[in-house]
Amino acid sequence: MELILILYKKEYFGFEENAQKYVEELIFDIKNNLPLKLNKPAPPYFDRYGKKMLYATFRKNKATQWYVFFNVYQKDGEMIFIIRYISNNHVTAQYL
Repeated sequence: MELILILYKKEYFGFEENAQKYVEELIFDIKNNLPLKLNKPAPPYFDRYGKKMLYATFRKNKATQWYVFFNVYQKDGEMIFIIRYISNNHVTAQYL
């Protein structure tokens, strides 16, 4: 909900409904494709969100790429992804 409000208030979207749809699509993409994405070790700068994290990228349009920082655990033969931090290239790219 916070991201929806930020995107709308900063006028990335003219209608709150469009911001909501964008965020819902991003979440859907992350839930369904994170296990399939190539990932890299997160730089030490991101240790404030968790240790030994990985990150994967999700491109939503020409101008914006989202970075999802996470840890992976295995429990009872199942892979569990714990998302620790999500940001985009406008905020985070300089640290990667």
